[in-house]
Amino acid sequence: MYYLSVSDSFSAAHRLCGYEGACSNLHGHNWKVRVGLKTDILDNIGMAMDFGIIKSILKGILDKFDHAYLNEVACLEGINPTSENLARYIFTLMEKELLDQPASVYEVEICESDKSSVVYRNA
Repeated sequence: MYYLSVSDSFSAAHRLCGYEGACSNLHGHNWKVRVGLKTDILDNIGMAMDFGIIKSILKGILDKFDHAYLNEVACLEGINPTSENLARYIFTLMEKELLDQPASVYEVEICESDKSSVVYRNA
């Protein structure tokens, strides 16, 4: 099995609904997102999947969030914009984008700071 990963980032503001603490107030992060893919297939030149394609898919997803107020982003309507929910949502979108590709997503990690991250894997 081959495991590939790409990373990108976005900056956005949010507030956590239903949370009792400072994060219930409007604040922002410079999120770092790493997507892990897996495959056991290589093409005729020995490549699992072009990193450029994976990066482009991830960038297209993250562009919806960059410099936005996540509580008001239409595609997140009804979703509390926690790092956990963002990781699951990005996982789902990547999964859909990779349906016709030789690799599949196995995890998404979101770092909201240098000291805090969440990993979502579909068990």
